Amino acid sequence: MTTPQAILLIHCPDKQGLINTVTDFVFKNKGNIVSLDQHVDEGDEVFFMRIAWEIDNFLIPRKKIGEFFHTLIAEPNQMSWQLHFSDQKAKVALFVSKASHCLFDLLQRHLTGELACDIAAIISNHTSLAYIAERFDIPFHHIPITADTKADQETKEKELISKLGVNLIVLARYMQILSADFCERYPHRVINIHHSFLPAFKGGRPYRSAYERGVKLIGATAHYVTSELDEGPIIAQDVAAVSHREGISDLKRLGKDIEKRVLSQAVYLHLQHRVLPYGKRTIVFD
Repeated sequence: MTTPQAILLIHCPDKQGLINTVTDFVFKNKGNIVSLDQHVDEGDEVFFMRIAWEIDNFLIPRKKIGEFFHTLIAEPNQMSWQLHFSDQKAKVALFVSKASHCLFDLLQRHLTGELACDIAAIISNHTSLAYIAERFDIPFHHIPITADTKADQETKEKELISKLGVNLIVLARYMQILSADFCERYPHRVINIHHSFLPAFKGGRPYRSAYERGVKLIGATAHYVTSELDEGPIIAQDVAAVSHREGISDLKRLGKDIEKRVLSQAVYLHLQHRVLPYGKRTIVFD
């Protein structure tokens, strides 16, 4: 079994000696550092860091690590920080509609152990994908939504998320626009995927519009959801080159493949605590 690790994500005003300050805190308390990555944004003069260390022999009890770090290190250095533990699995809810490609991909990666989490539920506004939930033995919740019932049904979703103790919501091609209240309730805890034709090709037929304009690149973007539609901090992106030889069906097929890869990558990075949101963007650590 892998030794449990503490994982610390930090950002603060940059100044000399910050790396030494943090690593010294770990070293003096008998922590074995297994990973360290840092970045300085020279324009904003902000220091970013991710550090992970083994806690089996750490002198500070794990329940007190955050308190000690805040008092001794974070507060004097104006640090914003997050502390996570590698042996605490996130509980995930997958939101879907009718498209199955992202859902199948996430479930397969979870089944093989690539995504270290517990999938607590699949929630959908349709019943089309209930058979997939049954196949993977995951609870399926049908919560239909119309314009008239949206507020009440979102309340049901939030109650269910709370009851299940969900830490992360993944919109695996969930074709509903979340309300501002829903988005603001779960900051940096909702991940969405969409094609990267936005904002040029909006609407329900983006691949046809892109084909008609002769695009040479197609892609997908995974990002945290905010109340600003499709404008949350980006986690992962990818593209594929296309030409006049690809028809609309080819673009859709390639697009689905990119969406699967990009969404799973974003979920993986989030679960590994490698994503540090900062303003309207993210720092993604190796």
